[in-house]
Amino acid sequence: MKREDLELLITREMPFGKYKGRRIADLPGHYLNWFARAGFPPGEIGRLLALTQEIDHNGPRPLLDPLRGLPKMPR
Repeated sequence: MKREDLELLITREMPFGKYKGRRIADLPGHYLNWFARAGFPPGEIGRLLALTQEIDHNGPRPLLDPLRGLPKMPR
């Protein structure tokens, strides 16, 4: 996982589908899990969706907070 990829997750918008225009890092888990079952699209968007799904599934979403300028979540 590279910092550049994490920065893309919070800046790149979903280019199609139900959540078109929403930042990739803000996509709901059920939508990301659907892609994991159905198959991620090819190219950069697919790679970013797969990374977001992995982050969402394993729980380290707060890793993205410093990049957004948000305070860290309390434990």
